[in-house]
This record gives sequence, structure tokens and C-alpha cells, in this order.
Amino acid sequence: MAQPTPTSARNRTPAAYDAKSIQLLKGLEAVRKRPGMYIGGTGPEGLHHLVWELIDNSVDEAAAGFANLIEVTLHRDNSVEVSDNGRGIPIGKKDGKRTALEVVFTELHAGGKFGTGAYSSSGGLHGVGASVVNALAAKLIVEVDLDGATHRLSFENQLPGKFSATGKFTPGSTLEVIRKIPPRRTGTRVRFWPDLDIFDPGLSLEYEIIRDHCAQVCFLVPGLKVRLIDKRGSSPREPEEFVAKGGLADLVETLSIGEPITEIITLHGQGTFEEKVPVEGRMQVVERTCTVDIAIRWVKGFEPVLCSFVNTIPTVEGGTHIAGFERAMTKVSNDVLLAGTKKLARFAKVGKDRAEKGDVQEGMVAAIKVTFPEPQFKGQTKQELGTPAIQSIVYEVVRDNFTNWIEGGGKKTHIAALRDKITQAVINRVTTKATLDARRKAANLSSGAMPDKLADCRRHGIDAELLIVEGDSAAGPAKAGRNAEYMAVLPLRGKVVNAGKSTLKQVIENAEAQALFTAVGAGSGADFNLDQARYGRIIILCDADVDGSHIRCLLLTLMYHYMRPLLEAGRVFAAQPPLYTVKVGDKVVHAFSDADKDRLTTELSSGNRKAENLQWVRFKGLGEMDVEELAVTCLDAETRILRRITMDDAKALIDAGDLFETLMGTDVARRRQFLLDHSELVDRDILDV
Repeated sequence: MAQPTPTSARNRTPAAYDAKSIQLLKGLEAVRKRPGMYIGGTGPEGLHHLVWELIDNSVDEAAAGFANLIEVTLHRDNSVEVSDNGRGIPIGKKDGKRTALEVVFTELHAGGKFGTGAYSSSGGLHGVGASVVNALAAKLIVEVDLDGATHRLSFENQLPGKFSATGKFTPGSTLEVIRKIPPRRTGTRVRFWPDLDIFDPGLSLEYEIIRDHCAQVCFLVPGLKVRLIDKRGSSPREPEEFVAKGGLADLVETLSIGEPITEIITLHGQGTFEEKVPVEGRMQVVERTCTVDIAIRWVKGFEPVLCSFVNTIPTVEGGTHIAGFERAMTKVSNDVLLAGTKKLARFAKVGKDRAEKGDVQEGMVAAIKVTFPEPQFKGQTKQELGTPAIQSIVYEVVRDNFTNWIEGGGKKTHIAALRDKITQAVINRVTTKATLDARRKAANLSSGAMPDKLADCRRHGIDAELLIVEGDSAAGPAKAGRNAEYMAVLPLRGKVVNAGKSTLKQVIENAEAQALFTAVGAGSGADFNLDQARYGRIIILCDADVDGSHIRCLLLTLMYHYMRPLLEAGRVFAAQPPLYTVKVGDKVVHAFSDADKDRLTTELSSGNRKAENLQWVRFKGLGEMDVEELAVTCLDAETRILRRITMDDAKALIDAGDLFETLMGTDVARRRQFLLDHSELVDRDILDV
């Protein structure tokens, strides 16, 4: 039986498809039509990518040995200028009336980085960097110092020409000679004004992002100086200069956060491979040499930091060089470093004694750079390397060098510390997975599997509430004053784990954390599913004192790290219990702070009533409130005050929790160091010493 034609197809009038339908985008039209293909998008990343294109061109000059200074200037008029003291873009005639300089900025796939002529290796290999910047600029001016003079070519809306003193633009291909200079001075300056109509509204270049990029490129070319100047704003910043003589080792040192457990290990080697490339119109096999440079260390901590580069280009999405590095590190760690480790013997029986990539990379700080001609990138933004042969070259270099470090090249104490760290990572992963599987199953069971201390409600869903209270003293009035139809009460009877400084295993094994995960019923961490939450609101009900604030901080830290969708959805609240209460006639008045109490005292002291006759009562804790007081101030939706906790609030409270841990925790040395670091803030004249 024939299928009926959809109504939309039956009613559609066929459009003509002939030779007139074929469009040919000339010059730089393709870039303006589809900017995302060339710079990754029209958001902040795309806007900053224009600056990276010019900086990378200058870094290529430095990497080739022809420049040692790059200046990046952010002007008041939102233009950006990048200059270097390299050889200068050629100004000779390229085709008829046009100079090579004009061709570089007006033609896609035009540059000096094809083949192995002007550059043996470089970041810009597609020949579209400079022309893409011009394509997406409302105005661009390039100056070249060469042959004893400064030559200028200007562009407006991608057309070459020059600007008069009054700002009038005249199209043309002739270069202006604007000044004489010493014969040996060379260099290039490019200043462009982004076409803001192309980009998302309200975008601007962020100083910190550009600063980080400038600092980073110095590590790729030891000895290169990069100067960053920001002239924007009413009070411009002082210029900053970046230079690194130690290369990738300096980068790893800079990126290392926390106490190191190994020295900085440097791995170096070379390899060759063959590939087919077009030479004079015909495909020929050429031999390439790839140089691999790696600096690596481990620190106490869990988050890995991995930076990778191809020639002078950061590859934030990795590629074949990262695949080779990770494969070699994992294999050597298992076959050499962990071989015969007694702590893993009990896992060997079930085949779980092998380290995975994540185990090896816990606390690892690494910088990887490969240098070779004409790498294959996936896309113009050059964020991922695609050259297949590089994976095996990096693998062999890492395998041989890392093995040599373990078997005698490194310090024995550092090797032992690394072995212990990776071993513990394996143990934590294996045991935590088993624990998580068991706990996750429990969290999905019926209410019969809920924590014993949970006083659950009869109705669950978006309108249900879970009240988290301190201990049994507060739980009693809360249970008595709640509406059991939709309000559940979970008392905390032990210390909540500090999720910001604990391992996943420690969090899962904490009784209070597990009770919260189980009660909410939506899992934890990456497996948290907001749609499965049994309650629409989580309300933290703690005493209005320092201890209560600390508990609130620990709870929010736990939610921030393991139940974040609750915070993102605005479903976490903090009840605001009163700190003072006073009875005035038949009326009960509450004050929520000392300042609030003083204000109310002034308001209530009128007529014959005196302030000293007001008998304010201070609540030391929620347990001191009777059922009616707690219900009115914290439970009744009509009279209570709830404060919604946002992500920003959670971050601020996590910082406060760290301070609580410092000042009130058991680590005396940490507290002593804090007092020493902040001793200059103390007014010694008020101390009774």
C-alpha cells in the first residue's frame, strides 16, 4: 500500500534549481558569511580568536629565530594592535599591481607557511589567519618596517587603500611610505577594529584572557618577551611583560597548585614519519621530523592540568599527540611503576589492579609540545591535532623517557611517592565504585529504605519540602510544628563531611551525607538527576549562631559539589530563624540580628514604655523555641522568611566554610599560620598585654 505524501510536501511549490541557484563567494565573503568556520563562532571565543591569529603570526617569527619582542596593545577606541620585531611581511609585488602584503590580508590561503620555505614549523598553516582578521574587521591598518622605511597599507571594509589626515578613505594598492627608519630595523604592526555587527551584542576583549594567552606563549619560545599594554578606561593598567627562559618546565611550575610530590620531569625525543603532500601539482612522499618536548610533575590533589601545543598553537581539544601521551603514561605506570605493588594484590584476583587514565592523571600537571612541519588540524581554529603518525611518535618518546626516569633517572623518594599516589587512586576508584553502586541502589528504593532518622512526609514532588535541622533538640519542635502532608524533617546527628577537601569515597561513607543523598533520592555527583528528587525544596534550618553558620556552610559545600542542579534550579533555601523575641502586650515581636533588635527597641519605646522595660529573650538555638514559635517563624509558609541560595551564595559560603575550618578546626599549624599572615591587621594598642 502506497504511503500518503505529507501535507507539507504536497502543498509546497518547487523552487527553481538551476545554474542561477549556485552562488560563488568571492574574496573574503565566505568568512563574513560563515565566520564560525574560521574562528569558531561569533561569541567571546571568536572575538578573542582574532587576536590569537595575529599573536600566533608573531610567535611564529620568534620561534623561527627572527623576533624576540611582541607587543599587544588594547586601545581606547576598542582596536587591538599586535607588533613584533621580526622580518616584516614582504612588500614586493606578488601579482601585477598588488604587493605580497595586500595579498596576505585579502586572499584566503595566502601566506609564507606552506611547505618548508620561510618557516620550518609554525602555527599558522592554512594561510587564512591575517585575511580572516581583515574579513571580520571594520578597519585595519598594517605597517611594515623594511628596507629603511615604514610602509603602510590600510583597509576599510576589506578593501585596501589609505586614509587621509581627515579620515577619508581612498581605495588603492599603493603602499604609503610614512617615515624613514634605520636600515636594519624590521618588524610588523597590525591594528584592527573588529566589526561589531558580526559579533554578539555587548562583547569586549577581556584583559585577563589576553593576559593568560600572552603569558602562555612565552613558555613556547624561551627568551621571547611579550609586552601587554591596556590603554582602556579612565585609569589604564601598568604595562606587563612576560618572559620565560625555562620553557615548558617554567609553565608546569606556574600551573602547579599545591604541594608537589615529584620533581619536574622533562621528556624529550624525536621521531620521523612519511606522508604524501602535493609538490608542484603532484603527490609525493616526504619525510617529516617531529620533536617532542614534555614537562610533567604530580602534586597533592586530584584535578589534572594538561596543556598541549603543536608548534606554537595551544590545542585545547587535544588530538593525536595527547592520545599518544596518555596511552604511554598509562602503560608505563602499570607495567613498570606499579609492577608488584603489594597494596594492589587483593584487586589482582578480580582483574581490577590496573590503573586507568584517570588514576595516572590525578594531581598531574603536564605541558606537551610537538614541533613538526605542516600539521593537520581539525578546523581553522586549530584546537585539535589530526596528524595520525604523531600518536606513535609521542607514545615511543614518553614510553622510553618515563621508563628511564622510573628505573633510575629520578629520585627514589619521588618515584615512591608517585607510586603511592597512583596506587591509592586505583584503590579509591575500585572501592568507591562498589560503594556507589550499593548506595545508589538504596537511594532508589521505596521509603522503607529511607534513613531511620528521616521523618518523611506523605506527599512527594515539586511542592514537598525537606527540612534539614540540627540534632534531635531542633527536630522535636520541627516535627511537631510541620505539616506532615508535604514537609519532611531530617535531623543531623553527626558532623557533615567537608566535600570540598574530601575524596569521593570519604563523602559517600559519611553518614550525614549519605542520609541526605538517600532522602532526596536523586543520586549524587555526575549521576544526580533533578527529575528524580523527592522534594521540590530543600530548606536548611540551623541555629542563628557561629556553629549554625558552619553547618550551613558544610551542607552547601556538599550540595555544590554533589547536588549542584538543586542550587542551579533555585531549590535550596535557608530559613531565617529569629535571634531575639520580646512580648509587647499581646503581640510577639521577633528580631533577626542585633541591629534589628536595636531598631525595634527604638520603635517600641514610645509613650510610657521605656527601652529598659522591654524583656528581650535571646534564642541560643532552635531547640529552645516552643512548637508555636518555630512554626510561625520557620515553618508556616505565610509567616516564615526563607532565603533562596544561589550559586554565587554557595561559592561565597564555601569560602566562609574554609575560614571556619581554619579558625575552628583541629589543624593548629594552619590556624597559627593564618594568624601570622594576618597579624598586621591587628591594632596592638587595644590588646590587653
